[in-house]
Amino acid sequence: MFDLDLLFQKSELIPVVIQEEGTRAVLMLGFTNREAVERTLETKTAWFWSRSRQALWNKGETSGHFLHVREMYADCDRDSLLYVCVPDGPTCHTGAHSCFFNQIAL
Repeated sequence: MFDLDLLFQKSELIPVVIQEEGTRAVLMLGFTNREAVERTLETKTAWFWSRSRQALWNKGETSGHFLHVREMYADCDRDSLLYVCVPDGPTCHTGAHSCFFNQIAL
């Protein structure tokens, strides 16, 4: 079992990237704390820490569009996470499949 203490040595809040299992598309970026990671491991659905509400939230608890976590990875520095997920529906609160749809011209 992975030692969760390693993830939170630098900060109580770390980023987590959500990637779709089938397409490997990046769906969203959220933030998580130790309790949210523990709940994710327990329920196999993605939990986050809402910085605006200052509360835990299970993605999909309101919309029904849960993110079913199939794989979890820590980065090389062990200060961010990647969840490979199967979404029940659109991931973005706008109804878009991914939160990353605002292209910036180069």
